[in-house]
Amino acid sequence: MLNEEKVLTVAIPSYNVERFLEQTLDSLVIAEDLMKKLEVLIVDDGSMDGTREIGLTYETKYPDTFRVISKENGGHGSAINSGIKEGKGKYFKVLDGDDWVDTEDFAKLIPALEDVDTDFVFTNYYEVDDQTKEKKLIDYKEFTSGQPVPIEEVLDKILLPMHALTIRLELLQREKIVMDEHRFYVDVEYVLFPIPYAKDITYLDLNIYMYRLAQVHQSVSMRGYQKHIQDHIDVVLHLAAFARDYKEDNPVKQECIKTRIAQMARDQVNIFMSYDASNEDIQDLFYVFDQELKQTNFEIYKRTGEYSGMLRLLRRLSFAFYRPIVSYAQRRNQPKEEVNEDTLS
Repeated sequence: MLNEEKVLTVAIPSYNVERFLEQTLDSLVIAEDLMKKLEVLIVDDGSMDGTREIGLTYETKYPDTFRVISKENGGHGSAINSGIKEGKGKYFKVLDGDDWVDTEDFAKLIPALEDVDTDFVFTNYYEVDDQTKEKKLIDYKEFTSGQPVPIEEVLDKILLPMHALTIRLELLQREKIVMDEHRFYVDVEYVLFPIPYAKDITYLDLNIYMYRLAQVHQSVSMRGYQKHIQDHIDVVLHLAAFARDYKEDNPVKQECIKTRIAQMARDQVNIFMSYDASNEDIQDLFYVFDQELKQTNFEIYKRTGEYSGMLRLLRRLSFAFYRPIVSYAQRRNQPKEEVNEDTLS
């Protein structure tokens, strides 16, 4: 049952993030009257460092706001699922354990959400380079702040990332929105799975989320993608099945969902291309993925080909001459095309 006093539940998936977690939690400490309306769930996903102990320190200091949920390791999606299940707020937001919020604008978000009653809310966010500390603001000022609109009016114009979104918790719980477990790269699931059930959305001109980039071992670095390549493949195919099974006669929602998944499938092609063209195991995996995508959702399969001339050629030749084709594409596209981190994180 939701707690009407809690306006916002912030779920923090946390796995071995002791180096960052104090900054994350400190950024959520606001005025006492606002803290009473805030619920922060630190979901310790089986960490082996001091993550849980740091969380318990904040739980002890702010017992009406912070709570640690300790669980066996189940991956990012599993931690989000736990937050949705345990949350009591009117709205729900995911904040990764190595990211943080702009405290000043976050304090403004709580009263703003009290006055909002739409299924989705979206706000501005920063991308922060972890090496240079340079900040890049991603804003949506083409929309009118505080004005509720049918969700199609926004989905028809932009593809929203997880970092911008705050979602009505009752919707997530009622519709049993569940992310893949034991997988990286489920952020797109978190954004897309609720869309069929969402009717309206409000933009708030606040700079909330601080998204940390350029960590070498980050799952959204190319090294991370290579390490967790099967996770990424599995999520793409799951999303392709989701789009196949979504039957609502709503062209804007349909197009938003298909476009987002096709972009993620395109980026899977870029991940395959990041390997040496002589890697026969990757060639085999690439071919199997492409065939499974074709069988699962032919429209997403076709759209993926529209993004890549190399992929269209490989398909025409049934992946024969893979090494010279991919080698040529790699030379032509140097430096290698970047994977879209907003799509795949």
